[in-house]
Amino acid sequence: MKETPILIVGAGPTGLVLALWLAKSGVPFRIIDKADAPGQTSRAMAIQARTLEFYRQLGFDQAVLERGMNFTEAHLWVRGNEVAKIPFGDSGQAISRFPYAVIFPQDLHEELLNEQLGLLSIAVERQTELIDLAITPDGVDATLRLGTGEHETTRYRYIAGCDGARSKVREKLGTGFPGGTYNATFYVADIEGSGPTINGQMNGALDEADFIAIFPMKGQGRARLVGSMQAELSDKKDLSWEDVSKTVMNHLKMQVDKVNWFSFYRVHHRVASSFRKGPVFLLGDAAHIHSPVGGQGMNTGIGDAVNLAWKLASVVKNGAPEILLDTYEPERIAFAQRLVATTDRAFTFVTSRGNFARFVRLNIVPWLLPMLFQLKAVRRYFYTVLSQTLICYPHSALSVAEANVEGAGNRLKWLRYRGETGSEVDNFHCLSNLQWQVHTYGFTCPILKVLCDQRGLEYHAFERTPAATAAGMGKDATYIIRPDGYIGLAAARVDAETISAYLDKWLPATH
Repeated sequence: MKETPILIVGAGPTGLVLALWLAKSGVPFRIIDKADAPGQTSRAMAIQARTLEFYRQLGFDQAVLERGMNFTEAHLWVRGNEVAKIPFGDSGQAISRFPYAVIFPQDLHEELLNEQLGLLSIAVERQTELIDLAITPDGVDATLRLGTGEHETTRYRYIAGCDGARSKVREKLGTGFPGGTYNATFYVADIEGSGPTINGQMNGALDEADFIAIFPMKGQGRARLVGSMQAELSDKKDLSWEDVSKTVMNHLKMQVDKVNWFSFYRVHHRVASSFRKGPVFLLGDAAHIHSPVGGQGMNTGIGDAVNLAWKLASVVKNGAPEILLDTYEPERIAFAQRLVATTDRAFTFVTSRGNFARFVRLNIVPWLLPMLFQLKAVRRYFYTVLSQTLICYPHSALSVAEANVEGAGNRLKWLRYRGETGSEVDNFHCLSNLQWQVHTYGFTCPILKVLCDQRGLEYHAFERTPAATAAGMGKDATYIIRPDGYIGLAAARVDAETISAYLDKWLPATH
């Protein structure tokens, strides 16, 4: 157990990011997947800004940008007419280094993540399936079926269930998975074609009874289509491209010359009753599944992985108290529940075949959306929600703020500075150490530097700029930053006793 204290079950994006963060933190683990190879098709398409910020911490954000396609606006079409262009790149300029989303299909995404693990001399153990687990006073015993057909039982300190919507880990825990399944059947197709909506940007189209989302892909005329099948086909077992209604495509003057692959699926909306039972955790689709509205699902799973990874690393490697792990479920389950409720309402509206919903989609939306997105505040809010930069944990036990100091539990505000050579730098560059750190904005404190040195923490004193003031960073405040870039303690001043008490609780002095 000293060699592999953690077992990761499932090697989709969630499991792979958890593995990468642990590996970069120097924490031994084992990652398994019952499939013999990564998936070759994908429904998840978008990587949001918050995920790119995490990838920057791990050192491969540029690889994603090189292989994916940035998009900064979305186009909405109704009955074949473009009714709205929704820009959000301008709204993200002051919020994140990444004021856009990136189209990077899950199959290519997993390929990159596996490559990154390979650079660390780590590989997924494939054709290896969890078949049982038993929680003990000392950890959890996991029984695996290996590729040879043999069974192996090993005790682990922790298990992370990243094994998807049909999670064996969740099943063995007996954790409820309440929710439902939408009546409609949906498809995804990789195509080559032409037309006004094959334009290198995201396009969404509504019609009388159908909708389609068109995602740009690298390569001339390539796109990924996601849409709904006709209601009368919902019970058909084997669907093909020929079963897809072409009404919306005809209205859009879209010409499909080649279908590289096609798949169909049902959409669910569920959240597990709990994300943890003792030493076993649920993440990603094993913990929550929801509609594809907004491209949030895969990114939410990756957020789960980062949240749990640094906490496991702190406990296993740095001797942090076990109570740190108690913060994983309340931080992530609250967001998952809100997300599922929100996307459920939006998805129900988009796909409803009722007369009122159809009237609103085809008559009110084309009139209302252009007006709304003329407002900068609307565009900014739209960006913060989709980018997941708005996610925060103000009610977490880790979030402590003194009176009149804002920010505890919030994502650290991204601030730009001019470097010594005139190049642009920011206050996120130091997050790549994946450790706790201390920030001030407007002063340098020798006492704070000594305290941090004693704790083995980095101390960063940033210049106080108008942007820092506008972001609400207190002039005399001290901020303890979590490894995932969220503010833990927001102290009104340099108070060694308050700061030490916080660190004593969550990070032992021996760190």
